[in-house]
Amino acid sequence: MKHYFVATRNLEEDYNAGQYERDALKLLEDLFRTHDVVVMVGGSMLYADAVCEGLDDLPSVPAEIRKQVQQAYEQQGLAWLQAEVQRLDPDYWNEVDQQNPARLMHCVELCLTTGRPYSSLRTKKAKSQEPRAKSHLRPFRILKIGLERPREELYERINARVLQMMNEGLEAEARSVYPKRQLNSLQTVGYRELFAYFDGEYDLPRAIELIQQNTRHYAKRQMTWFRRDDTIHWLQAKDEYEKNILAIDALLRADGV
Repeated sequence: MKHYFVATRNLEEDYNAGQYERDALKLLEDLFRTHDVVVMVGGSMLYADAVCEGLDDLPSVPAEIRKQVQQAYEQQGLAWLQAEVQRLDPDYWNEVDQQNPARLMHCVELCLTTGRPYSSLRTKKAKSQEPRAKSHLRPFRILKIGLERPREELYERINARVLQMMNEGLEAEARSVYPKRQLNSLQTVGYRELFAYFDGEYDLPRAIELIQQNTRHYAKRQMTWFRRDDTIHWLQAKDEYEKNILAIDALLRADGV
């Protein structure tokens, strides 16, 4: 099975959910010429919504405001940025990746540009042809499937996965890109904690603990985000492969596929 959008961008290249929406829709247009069903997988909430729901048309941020926020972050650090988002947009603070400077700066920039909370600008008007959506801007039907596990098991798997990643070379990978640590593409769980370890802020075992902890926190925010979507059909992931395949097949048939 062929996969798309894997290792297709350079670290230095700016890329966002809006660009992904355009690229994914173009790819889907091509794929649906020869496929009845296309599967999109992943856990990046905003990117999934970009394809399924469409993104809001947000105002452009003036260069002087972007520079102001960037300089303040560089001088005062992540704690300042987190405090600004909490102050300017408490609703967005509760759902954003609170360790991601790029997302936090984007929120602050738009709040300062518009004088309104970023969350109030995100109307999330659906563009798909799902039953809850009235517009017909997406020329395909969407069936959303969510796989869930008991929280304790999920967290155990996250912890084990982090250890596996370390054993397979995550530290060496992080060291190879350390000179570019300020790039937005590297402001992610895993890199951030190892960069701080390289800076001498704590030892390697603590870095691993923080990667596990922050990944668990991210997973919790993912579930909070997805639980708000009442069109997702939830299935149990644990030892239910054959049963889930049958369930998904029944959902597709019910949807006319």
